[in-house]
Amino acid sequence: MNAPMKSTIKVSNAELHARRLAATPRGIGVMADFFIDRAENGELWDVEGRRFIDFAGGIAVLNTGHRHPKVVAALKAQIDRFTHSCYQVVPYESYVTLAEKINQITPGNHAKKTAFFSTGAEAVENVVKIARCATGRSGIIAFSGAFHGRSMMAAALTGKVAPYKIGFGPFPGEIFHAPFPIPLHGVSVEDSLAYIEHIFKSEIEAKRVAAIILEPVQGEGGFYMAPPEFMTALRKICDEHGILMVADEVQTGFGRTGKWFAMNHYDVLPDIMTMAKSMAGGTTLSAVCGRAEIMDAPAPGGLGGTYAGNPLAIAASHAVIAAIEEEGLIARSNMLGDKLKARLANAAKKFPQIADIRGPGSMIACEFNDPKTGKPDADFTKRVQSEARNRGLILLTCGVYFNVVRFLYPLTIADAHFDEALDIIDASIAAAV
Repeated sequence: MNAPMKSTIKVSNAELHARRLAATPRGIGVMADFFIDRAENGELWDVEGRRFIDFAGGIAVLNTGHRHPKVVAALKAQIDRFTHSCYQVVPYESYVTLAEKINQITPGNHAKKTAFFSTGAEAVENVVKIARCATGRSGIIAFSGAFHGRSMMAAALTGKVAPYKIGFGPFPGEIFHAPFPIPLHGVSVEDSLAYIEHIFKSEIEAKRVAAIILEPVQGEGGFYMAPPEFMTALRKICDEHGILMVADEVQTGFGRTGKWFAMNHYDVLPDIMTMAKSMAGGTTLSAVCGRAEIMDAPAPGGLGGTYAGNPLAIAASHAVIAAIEEEGLIARSNMLGDKLKARLANAAKKFPQIADIRGPGSMIACEFNDPKTGKPDADFTKRVQSEARNRGLILLTCGVYFNVVRFLYPLTIADAHFDEALDIIDASIAAAV
């Protein structure tokens, strides 16, 4: 594939930054102080020609990298046919074929059905609608540290106040939060399960709870993976009380955790799943996949959307799945993740600020604490991120305490670029001390 054309735009980052501040609201927070001009696989260049290695991936959207040849070819081919009809007005085969494929690759051999939407938040909104319709109940239990989106219902489910909830309430009712089990932060599996029982006793009776929704590996919350025994117990609670178990796989899906989906790491199955981000190579697509009888609960017209399942995004998703299968990207996810964790473990011997290294596959996080107090060190974490950016590596932070760096490189990244990034990470941690 030809490299992206070099920019002929003569504009500075500073000029664009000033225009951004004048034209767009401050509520849209922007991390970088530079503007992208072009990109290829694991690299991008700004409008001034500076090169960066991209370990953010548009927030876990680019598991197959920038401009994957299969995705680009699929988009071009679809543009030559049609770009929109609204699936609910004039349907198209590619939507059905993709639904069949999602039903196949998601965990479990039971009968499933899939509906497509545009964003992760939209998928979450619809999974609540489906769960309530299927059960005739209204209550939803989510978890502290969770991130489910920025729309009102999704924000209500989100268990992180800053910056997602500040100034936006009141939120929809019948939403309850239990602590997510994080032993590092003093919350055991038993603590979390006991709090769910507390919700049943003091907040809402179990028979009025439609669903329990969780990320198998929390995203914005800090890349904490739900312990297997917690998932087993949660499945038992759901079965006992007729509650649906919803896995939010918006960030974890499509090879990021070293399997197709994070739920593949467990011995239990969810009733419904949401997915988005890396399923369509940077185009806007999300999905809800669940047991057929549950997905059929809403009446015709109750689900959908004008742009839901856009044909361009559907085409891109077919190409993404083909790339993951044909290029062995799930195995590569594990290989790259192991390599990164080994490098971070070596760094931890020299830098006591590294409190934890965790994550399955390539959903890796590094948590930083103050070695003197043992408390989360957001300032140190920010310095690591800044030092990396100054050296040409884009990193993202996360966590309720903002003290976690998460690594979201493309699974297709060139080995030389990955090794270069690891060297930058080492240098950035050292410089932040």
